[in-house]
Amino acid sequence: MRFSYVMLPDYPLEESLASIRLADELGFHACYAADETWHKDLWLLFAAASRQTSRIRLGPSVSSVVLREPTLIAQAAATLDELSGGRAEVVLSCGNFGLLAQYGIDWQVTKPLSRVKEAAAVVRTLLDTGAITHQGEFFRYDGLFTFARPVQERVPVKFGAMVGPRSFQAAGELSDGVHHALSYTREAYDYLVANVRAGAEKAGKDPADLDIGAWVVFATGPDSAVAKEAARSMVGLYASSMSAAQLERNGVDPASVKPIVDALGDGDLARAVELTSPELADRLSIAGTPEECVAKIKREIEPSGVNHMILAVTDSTLVRQFMGRDLPEVPSVDAQLRLIHDRVFPAFRTAG
Repeated sequence: MRFSYVMLPDYPLEESLASIRLADELGFHACYAADETWHKDLWLLFAAASRQTSRIRLGPSVSSVVLREPTLIAQAAATLDELSGGRAEVVLSCGNFGLLAQYGIDWQVTKPLSRVKEAAAVVRTLLDTGAITHQGEFFRYDGLFTFARPVQERVPVKFGAMVGPRSFQAAGELSDGVHHALSYTREAYDYLVANVRAGAEKAGKDPADLDIGAWVVFATGPDSAVAKEAARSMVGLYASSMSAAQLERNGVDPASVKPIVDALGDGDLARAVELTSPELADRLSIAGTPEECVAKIKREIEPSGVNHMILAVTDSTLVRQFMGRDLPEVPSVDAQLRLIHDRVFPAFRTAG
C-alpha cells in the first residue's frame, strides 16, 4: 500500500513547501494537488518543491483537459520531471463541473470521457516522443513538437474518475491507473477495482501493475472527536460533487444530501454543516484516531485491491477557509503527516 498526501494549495506557499519537504522526509509516495483556478498554481509550487525534495513524486490529481490543453499538460509534466530528476506524474479528468460552470462551460456537452481518452493519448504521445501529428475529435496538431523532455523512461499518465463504470474500465485499458475520489465502502471499491481490472484485461495488461488510488477526505489526531468534527465540516462540500450512483454505492441516500447541497448553494455554510450528521460524516470520510483510520482502511478499502491511499488531509486552516468554522484543536497538516507516518504506516506493508 502506498500513501500520498493530496493538498489544496491554499496555504502560504512557504508552509506548503515545508509540508511537502516533511512528506518527502517521512516517506510518502507522492504529493498531489488539484489543478484548478480556485487554488494557487500547483505547477509553480511543485517546481519549487522539486528542488527541495529528493524522493517524493509530484503532479496534479487532477488536471482538467477542458481548461488546460493536453499538450501544455505534457509540456509542464516533462519540465517538472526534469526539475525533479524523474518524479513527475499526471492524473487527467474532464475537471470539476462546478469550476467549468464558472467558465460558462456545460460539462454535459463536452463528451467528458471521450475527451479524456483522447487527451490521455495526446499527453502520452508528446511525453514519449516529443512530437505529435493528430487529427482527433477534440484535438488537432500538425507536426507540433517540444524540447521539454522527461527524465524517467515513462511518466505515469492516469485517469481521475468518480462515477464509472466506463471511466474505470477506460482507465484500466488506456492509462497507468486511476485515482478514484470520495468513496469509503467496500461495495464502492469492489465496483471500482472490478471495472479497472476488466479494462486492463481487455488491453492484455496485468492489473497488478496499475496504480489504483483511493482519494479520501482524511483527518486524524489523538482526540477522535476533534478529528471527526473537522471531517464533518468538509464532508458536505465534497459530497455535493458526488453522483447519486456513487452516493448509493457508499450507503447514502442521495435525498439525504440534497438539503446540504441546497444550503451550500445558498451560501449558508453553517446550515450545511448543521445538516451534515455525524453518521453521514463518518460514512463519507476517514477520520478519528490513527487506529480508527487504519481500521476503516483495512475493513473497507484495502481488501478490494486498492494499492494507494491518497489522503486529503483536513486541518483547521482548510475548515476555516472553506466553511468559516474555527476548530483550533484540530492538528495541523504537518502534525497529521507525522501521525500517519508513526501510527498508520506500520499497520500496512508500505511501498514508496
